Amino acid sequence: MLNILKLGAITAVALGTSLAAVTAMAAELRYAHVGAEGDIQTVYAAQAAEAIKAATNGDVTVTVYPASQLGGVAEMVDGVRMGSISMGHHDFASLARLVPEVAVFNAPFIYRDGAHALAATDPDTSPALQAVNEKLIAQGVRIIGRIYRGDRHISSNFPVKTPADLAGKPFRAVPLELWVSMVKGFGAIPTPVEVAELPTALMTGVVVGQENPLTMIASNNLNEVQSHLSMTGHMRAVLAVFINEEVWQGMSEEQRAAITKVLDDEAEKSLQMATQAEAKLVEDLKGRGMTVITEADGLDVATFREKVSAQIKQDFPNFEPLIAQIEAVE
Repeated sequence: MLNILKLGAITAVALGTSLAAVTAMAAELRYAHVGAEGDIQTVYAAQAAEAIKAATNGDVTVTVYPASQLGGVAEMVDGVRMGSISMGHHDFASLARLVPEVAVFNAPFIYRDGAHALAATDPDTSPALQAVNEKLIAQGVRIIGRIYRGDRHISSNFPVKTPADLAGKPFRAVPLELWVSMVKGFGAIPTPVEVAELPTALMTGVVVGQENPLTMIASNNLNEVQSHLSMTGHMRAVLAVFINEEVWQGMSEEQRAAITKVLDDEAEKSLQMATQAEAKLVEDLKGRGMTVITEADGLDVATFREKVSAQIKQDFPNFEPLIAQIEAVE
């Protein structure tokens, strides 16, 4: 919730300014996410906080709580909805408990590239996102930005070239329905594991593999518990930045416009950062001892696409019109 700065309140009262005007003038936002140090999403949040303060002349300050400091994904989403946390970011599908269709923006194999992913998830211009956002707003949460983290790839303790290689094996799924469906499409047994518990789960064999952007694999040192990296690129990892609707409405139009501009700029920076980092990260992970498997090495991305897309279509038939809208975005 908005916290009114004491000095601003005293000054406003002295000048006869209304309480509503004070809340629009000064806000302290608690921004939570689960990303680890070094990940693009962590860099994004830190830079966004600094830029928001500058763009609003210090009237809106943002304190970032990374690495699940305010709880896991479910706790963060509930906190933003209730207002105990002002804003946060995570995969779009993390909001599916509020509006199931929002998960479509994380569906595998739907974006042509990173630029398409950002365009299709622009809160101001994407028809599909605008329609879903209206439903979220009714639940007290509004998407106001997005982050591009790069393509997600499979890491494992053995070579993975086709879905058959994962058949019957426990594979980490983000604890969201969309990921469970996708992992079934991989041919594996979906095993929900929170990100903070992932290294231990991999080390102890609770799961034999997982999938994530290279930035996350590197920043969490998953190379220490995983030997192989399969460059499936099955999902363009784009995250939603969302805010409590009451907090958003408590700010002035000028503040909201400034924040939106900052988040748009940071989204473009995240795309550039992810694009530039991927080749370097592949070499880095090779240097750490991981064996990288590409299509040149026999990785059958086409079969992964076929199996996963069929599973998603079966489990989420209502996604089809939204996917058509997403694919139509230039």
